[in-house]
Amino acid sequence: MPGKYKAVLPPANGSVPSLGYALFATRWLQAPLYFGLVAAQALYVWEFFGELRSLMHGVVTGASDENVVMLGVLKLVDVVMIANLLIMVIVGGYETFVSRIGLQGHRDQPEWLSHVNSNVLKVKLAMAIVGISSIHLLQMFVNIHHTPLQELQWGTIIHMAFIVSACLLAYMAGPMEAKAVLLEQQSRIPAQEHHDPADSSAQTASSDRPE
Repeated sequence: MPGKYKAVLPPANGSVPSLGYALFATRWLQAPLYFGLVAAQALYVWEFFGELRSLMHGVVTGASDENVVMLGVLKLVDVVMIANLLIMVIVGGYETFVSRIGLQGHRDQPEWLSHVNSNVLKVKLAMAIVGISSIHLLQMFVNIHHTPLQELQWGTIIHMAFIVSACLLAYMAGPMEAKAVLLEQQSRIPAQEHHDPADSSAQTASSDRPE
């Protein structure tokens, strides 16, 4: 039939590669690691509201000037970006390495989760780390009068190293993603393109019959 694809059938003798399935099942050992990251994210939620409470107390009492408020806001942004990094690792890593979550069609499904794989996850993590490093570097610049010059230089060098690493990962992920798409397209070749000689001869014989 047109559009019909070959199905992967089990072995004819009914045997299954039990050792391979056992090794594949060990992926569930990673599940507690992701739930541990969920606990770490809860700690960051606690840290966020602690910083927010301190910032509000300083503003209400008048003990915080503009620079202190800006540094406090940057700390809150830093906590949020780290929390975003955690949720990306938790959801994307679980979806990629443990089991499908099955959010297709859900209204709250993240846009990046629909095409996530190990390469995409690496690039997104690298970009998230660059964003976090930018916040830390901005905190140094805001408080530049109280930041040692050597610390500022090393912060800038490390930040540039993160940027270069993220660019290299994005550059390498492009050809790898294109190759993965090509392999997926080749795996979807219709079964009709692989004709059986017996079927072809039968079709030829039927077409030669007189009407």
